[in-house]
Amino acid sequence: MLEDFRRFLVEKRSVHEKAVPWYLRWVSSCFEFFNLDYAETLSDKQSQEFFVQFARNHEEWQVRQAKEALRLFKYFQATTDRTGSASRQSSPEWKALEEDASNLLRLKHRAQNTEKTYLTWLRSFAGYLGSKPPDQITSDDIQQYLSYLAVERKVSTSTQNQALNALVFLYKQVLNKELGEHELDAVRANYKRKLPVVLTRSEIQSIFAQLSGTCKTMSMLIYGCGIRLQECLNLRIKDVDCDRGMLIVRAGKGEKDRRTVLPEMLKQAITDQISQARTLHELDRKNDVAGVALPDALTRKYPNANKEWAWFWLFPSRSLSVDPRSNIARRHHAHPATLQKAFKSAVESANIAKQASIHTLRHSFATHLLENGYDIRTIQELLGHNSLQTTMIYTHVAGKNILGVKSPLDQ
Repeated sequence: MLEDFRRFLVEKRSVHEKAVPWYLRWVSSCFEFFNLDYAETLSDKQSQEFFVQFARNHEEWQVRQAKEALRLFKYFQATTDRTGSASRQSSPEWKALEEDASNLLRLKHRAQNTEKTYLTWLRSFAGYLGSKPPDQITSDDIQQYLSYLAVERKVSTSTQNQALNALVFLYKQVLNKELGEHELDAVRANYKRKLPVVLTRSEIQSIFAQLSGTCKTMSMLIYGCGIRLQECLNLRIKDVDCDRGMLIVRAGKGEKDRRTVLPEMLKQAITDQISQARTLHELDRKNDVAGVALPDALTRKYPNANKEWAWFWLFPSRSLSVDPRSNIARRHHAHPATLQKAFKSAVESANIAKQASIHTLRHSFATHLLENGYDIRTIQELLGHNSLQTTMIYTHVAGKNILGVKSPLDQ
């Protein structure tokens, strides 16, 4: 079995050939420690006991490497006679579980995008397990699925973490099962730090020159305020304060509110946009269209608030559509694909050879502020980052002049 595991390490995980013998050695040491056959399953308790002894006479890097080797070997054992497929048809039990998860997410006032993402992972997990009913799910199933994502699907760290959050919610909140601290020791996805794409000021102006109307206003707002695309689309009339030059982002990423700057040069464009939105609001009230979607708690407390002008979208859709949660025909905000397609076309028309998306404007906002000498913590607050470490990534793409570094070629 160890020879098969050797091939697995090289072919599936691309472990360096010099490290492979060490991986095999650590696995062998552990199984010999308990006098186990390689076909037997090593329990979590045994793993912890082994590493207590192992850490006493090995370097820290060796402990980390040995833990990774055992995680991979556990996954290798579990998948030797098993192939996961996300295309299998869900059983009635899984469909019922999906409905329970959906209802619970709504009771907890989770965002619609969160619900959609969690249910997508639930279906993928169901396909991986095949015919196994939901009430027989164990923490080992989740652990092996997360390892499968890292090894077979080669997903990114953020994607694996997204799947982890969804399945922990399923296990603890929907199935009401306890999850121990060390029960999800899955193979981790390879972390690859990618520097964000940043546009220069002249490139941004070239792109804006290719845009018009609402798409141009939204793009300029995203760059000028440093907000996310969805945060821009979710803006209500009451969130804009032109007099104070301030924009309020409600329930952004992590369900947090924050304030950011509203550019002076955008005030007229925003005033014009508010006027256009007013026309649609009055039309909806005249035609007795259902009010806009609001958070559930607010709807219960103020049942008529969804028809008030203050709660209307800053960037409303031109047409009505059916709300997927309530099945009510109402006016939603503009669709994200509308701006995404327009921005992509503008980048191509401006002959910019960068992989730039609408989110690149947010990266550019942060980088340009940093280059202008603004404090990193101020930028963190404007972006709404939980951790300063997340904001620090922009120090790696900001112009080198802020570091006082001059290339020897320029001397």
